[in-house]
Amino acid sequence: MTLQTDPATSLTEPLVKDVNRQMLVILDFGSQYSELIARRIRETEVYSEVLSYRTSIEQLKQLNPKGIILSGGPNSVYDPGAPHCDPEIWNLGIPVLGVCYGMQLMVQQLGGQVERAERGEYGKADLFIDDPTDLLTNVEDSTTMWMSHGDSVTSLPEGFDLLAHTDNTPCAAIAHHERRLYGVQFHPEVVHSIGGIALIRNFVYHICNCQPTWTTEAFVEEAIREVRARVGDKRVLLALSGGVDSSTLAFLLHKAIGDQLTCMFIDQGFMRKGEPERLVQLFRDSFAIPVQYINARDRFLAKMVGVTDPEEKRKRIGHEFIRVFEEESKRLGPFDYLAQGTLYPDVIESADTNVDPKTGERVAVKIKSHHNVGGLPEDLQFKLVEPLRKLFKDEVRKVGRSIGLPEEIVRRHPFPGPGLAIRIIGEVTSERLNILRDADYIVRDEIHNRGAYHDFWQAFAVLLPIRSVGVMGDQRTYAHPVVLRLITSEDGMTADWAKVPYDLLETLSNRIVNEVEGVNRVVYDITSKPPGTIEWE
Repeated sequence: MTLQTDPATSLTEPLVKDVNRQMLVILDFGSQYSELIARRIRETEVYSEVLSYRTSIEQLKQLNPKGIILSGGPNSVYDPGAPHCDPEIWNLGIPVLGVCYGMQLMVQQLGGQVERAERGEYGKADLFIDDPTDLLTNVEDSTTMWMSHGDSVTSLPEGFDLLAHTDNTPCAAIAHHERRLYGVQFHPEVVHSIGGIALIRNFVYHICNCQPTWTTEAFVEEAIREVRARVGDKRVLLALSGGVDSSTLAFLLHKAIGDQLTCMFIDQGFMRKGEPERLVQLFRDSFAIPVQYINARDRFLAKMVGVTDPEEKRKRIGHEFIRVFEEESKRLGPFDYLAQGTLYPDVIESADTNVDPKTGERVAVKIKSHHNVGGLPEDLQFKLVEPLRKLFKDEVRKVGRSIGLPEEIVRRHPFPGPGLAIRIIGEVTSERLNILRDADYIVRDEIHNRGAYHDFWQAFAVLLPIRSVGVMGDQRTYAHPVVLRLITSEDGMTADWAKVPYDLLETLSNRIVNEVEGVNRVVYDITSKPPGTIEWE
């Protein structure tokens, strides 16, 4: 679904405006790695934000960052209309690091030259260090760095020195030591760059003189303080999904405002076996966080009759979720605030806004939840509270763990909003749901028993709408095949099929065929992403 972002949290406006906070700013020129740069900075326990390259020099001065990083990008600096930052950035007197396109832009604006390279450089390259000081301190000579460029610097601006080169790139790292301006032609932020983290730490700690103050504990304290100040004595509604984002948000809000929080869990009937009951039991009994359980299984299943198109499934599930949410929020309300588990990538990727013209408050006409469905009706107005909007997914897990969220939720495999409805190819029926729930349970149970649950990004079953012939107990069967999908991934953007031991596949196949009525064949999906997707629908 499309998310709304506060005007104060767009790419041209920072989330944090406290000039006393230590932070680094990443100016984004369209790189696929801009978010990754921010994550790498935060891994050093220093706060960072991604802003547009259009961010004005006045805004940067108000932010008072300890340093600025210029991202890579798909353009050539000499292209007509190529994105350029305000050249006054070089006169701010703070360290600047240009990465790939950012380095080339630095060179061009300061009087050097960038040209199309005779040979582009893509993938791994050995970095040969000419000056092991400052930026390249403790970076080993001949270390591997990740290259992705078709242009190269052919002459340096006045005052710049060469720090490193590769076989194909004479100017792979440069510096103006006095002005603390640095550039690298490679991508230190990607995992393939072996010495990348050391370089980033050099920039953060030694060049920008930052201190590691962006800690989980500091965030929790700040978030609780901000929630209390914003909400006051008003009531807050949270649509709980059971995923790590909404669960962490529930725990955090309950710490901040206690019984002013109402959690609503809508059971649409497409969850995994035992999950709704386990979720409610955990929150109500183990953690004393009240949850309003809404059993809407029959309503959602009725909307699936005759539907085979995956997009139509999502649409119908989304619309029904909205109707149930509207009815129940009015019954349980009134509420002034809607809590949403918006994360920092949502803020970066979204450009929609909806602000009350009278108060300037951000209001919600769209709900961000695990359901990934459409928006709430426009006449159902809430002001938003989004304490996780500064965080990446891995940071949410750290926060959840620090405030007592159980590991079974913190490290829960991602689960699609429409749930098992899009893991049943074709029409969703009660019979097919029961078959898939049982097969999916066996997958999770077996990898849990082997202590292998966290070896996978996701591990699940898919039910196909076809039947095949089999033999069981000397009798002919005509039943469904189940597809096993076990994958490994770091972030879900790309994924590999898991090279699991044959004995695990054998056990899963035997258990599913013998324990799940209606299944007589098990197959294994060995498609990576890309070209395939993680889910089948």
